[in-house]
Amino acid sequence: MTNEFKGAVSRRQFLATSAAAALTAGAVAAPGRLMASEPLKVAGIYTVPVEQQWVSRIHVAALTAQDRGDISYTYSENTSNSDYSRVMREYAEQGYQLIIGEIFGVEAEAREVAAEYPDVAFLMGSSFKEDPAIPNLSVFDNYIQDASYLSGIIAGAMSKSGNIGMVGGFPIPEVNRLMHAFMAGAREMNPEMKFQVSFIGSWFDPPKAKETAFAMVENGADILYAERFGVSDAAKEKGLLAIGNVIDTQSDYPETVVASAIWHFEPTLDAAIAAVKDGSFTAADYGMYSFMKEGGCSLAPYGTFEGKIPQEALDLVASRTAAIKDGSFTVAINDEEPKSS
Repeated sequence: MTNEFKGAVSRRQFLATSAAAALTAGAVAAPGRLMASEPLKVAGIYTVPVEQQWVSRIHVAALTAQDRGDISYTYSENTSNSDYSRVMREYAEQGYQLIIGEIFGVEAEAREVAAEYPDVAFLMGSSFKEDPAIPNLSVFDNYIQDASYLSGIIAGAMSKSGNIGMVGGFPIPEVNRLMHAFMAGAREMNPEMKFQVSFIGSWFDPPKAKETAFAMVENGADILYAERFGVSDAAKEKGLLAIGNVIDTQSDYPETVVASAIWHFEPTLDAAIAAVKDGSFTAADYGMYSFMKEGGCSLAPYGTFEGKIPQEALDLVASRTAAIKDGSFTVAINDEEPKSS
């Protein structure tokens, strides 16, 4: 078992009690005559363990809303794609008013189920846009390219070889845009930066991600972009640095993970909760709530790397952060598959 995977397992208790900061959305009414003071019944359906980076952010946001008393929350994890539609129907039949999850591998089937239950709100991670013909299904995505770009600036400043290895799960838009933003940030520090890009064909295979990263190190990479679990283990064993994605794993890798782009799902979920409660929930794209100016992403604290990052990079991160938040600078969204250079 890799250190990173063990760290993920150890975070289950943290995920069960975490109260991440969230935006409070005002709502005064709800469908089905639900009073504003009543918690909304919310169910999560996940195809991976709740410790997995992406899903963990949704899970923590739901726990936060539950701790506030806004929702009552249950979830199913490790749900196979072949079983996903059945689980959706079961939760809908049980009276859950908002169902959240990710339907990247079951787009058509999930949308069919949503259409069968027009009185249930569905908020689903998706590679596709909302469909007005299914007004009770909204989509979201982790548009954290702003934070990924900033983490790239740090990586570019810390790399001595000018060669960065990048290991991803699948070359889908959700991954591609973050990699492109990271690469753009790194090139701010070194326009000649070279990148090795590889995808392991899995969302959760730490050993494969680790072996892929080892090959990149052999090919000259001195910093690794850890889009998947397992990559930071490779960096640690080789005495190199890593850049995290979606969650902050520096506590597990205090001498390895120098920076991480963090996704905050709270703004996305809180907006949906408010819409369901006031009866305004309809087909929409909630992707904007992951933008930095909406509070949907941030660069993790540098922690053990305070004082070790070149000032030039810190100054650029600070100025770009302010510009991103005030709208004077926009990080490009590029969903095309990134290639090695």
